[in-house]
Amino acid sequence: MTNSAARASGEQDAERAYAAQVDAHLMRNYLAHLGHGLLGQTGFRLLNAPTFLPAYILMLSGGSNIAVGIVLSLQALGMTLTPLLSANLIEHRPRVLPVGFSTGAAMRLMILCIAASGLLLPPTAALWAIAFFMLGFGLFMGMQGVIFNFLMSKVIPVSKRGRLTGLRNFLAGLTAAAVAWLAGTYLLGEDPSVTGYSWTFLLAFVLTSIGLSLLLFVREPEPPRLRMRTPLTRRLGEIPGLLRADRAFAVYVLARALATMGRMAAPFYILYAGMEIGLTGPVLGTLTMAFTLAGTVSNLGWGALADRHGFRIALLSSIALWILSTLALIFGSGLLFTTLVFVGIGAAFQGFQQAAMNLTLEFGQRDELPMRIALANTASEVAGTIGPLLGGLLAAALGYSAVFAVSITFLAAGGWMLVRYVPEPRYRPLVGMTTEGQESGDGAKRD
Repeated sequence: MTNSAARASGEQDAERAYAAQVDAHLMRNYLAHLGHGLLGQTGFRLLNAPTFLPAYILMLSGGSNIAVGIVLSLQALGMTLTPLLSANLIEHRPRVLPVGFSTGAAMRLMILCIAASGLLLPPTAALWAIAFFMLGFGLFMGMQGVIFNFLMSKVIPVSKRGRLTGLRNFLAGLTAAAVAWLAGTYLLGEDPSVTGYSWTFLLAFVLTSIGLSLLLFVREPEPPRLRMRTPLTRRLGEIPGLLRADRAFAVYVLARALATMGRMAAPFYILYAGMEIGLTGPVLGTLTMAFTLAGTVSNLGWGALADRHGFRIALLSSIALWILSTLALIFGSGLLFTTLVFVGIGAAFQGFQQAAMNLTLEFGQRDELPMRIALANTASEVAGTIGPLLGGLLAAALGYSAVFAVSITFLAAGGWMLVRYVPEPRYRPLVGMTTEGQESGDGAKRD
């Protein structure tokens, strides 16, 4: 046997041993990820839903749409700055979970500080403090987005990720909807106050912290191949070559970023609806519950659709639903109709998030995956930074309808690029090893 043949045989044996480790701990890791996502998403949705936080910032700022856009842009700015750093931090490590615990704890500390700001500071100072902590929250969230997605790619086979994320988001949506309704009804009430919002976010801190602790049960295997540790500046210099080597991935990154610009409208949905139906605690609770329950139910459908036909179809379908829901909000009125619109928006948001995250994991080889995740997330969050700020300026100058029209344009542009230039990666010919350690075939399906 030649040296090259022996080396290839040794690599295949190592990959088989790695796959055996994944299979041996699959149920344990599946349940740990399920529990972590259930409690974590329940808490994070209280902060990230396009209801509570925009209304809270509007209250603290004395009715400034620009302030709403700026504060939410700061979160996205933080998420823009750290994914590439995070990828460089973990791609040479045999285990990434310890780094994930550190960044996850820091994220939750930011939520605690946001809650404490409202309880301890006067409104103007609280607004400045919340802006600062939202930037910090985004910084650590940008890191966590790379770390935990890469962790899931290591311990959950691609053929089971759709069902896992669908079930996780389904259960999280049920609990988040109940918690949102309770928070709106009992913590905020008919006359929402700074204290009520603060207690709502304190509840988010408690739930997400419990969820993080469940990752102690994860058993993370060490992959047979690792990248050499590379200085960040040199790694950044390799990015153009990585994009040139995979045109479909490069176009996907751009298309996802364009569609993410549509997120500029998110904080203004509730403010637009509130002009007619008011922003009482029960209204906020009802619309947040509708938003989260829609994501809950739809995630099972998104997961099943993705497992059967691929995440590309799920992503395109979510974009179409997002456009239709935004159009419905413009032309409809009344609490019942607005609630139905938030059902559509919630389903679209969750479908987009789930499909975009998982589709990224299906491009390229395992040892390049952290950098690919970081590139896709960074491009999206650049758009996420510009979007809310542009939305705030448009809302102040031209009104909410202009925000929605521009949002729809970006969503349509991103969807068109996906249809035209990005084939389903699950059925593309592969080069080298897949993220599951299987050898490539000619157009073989990755299952």
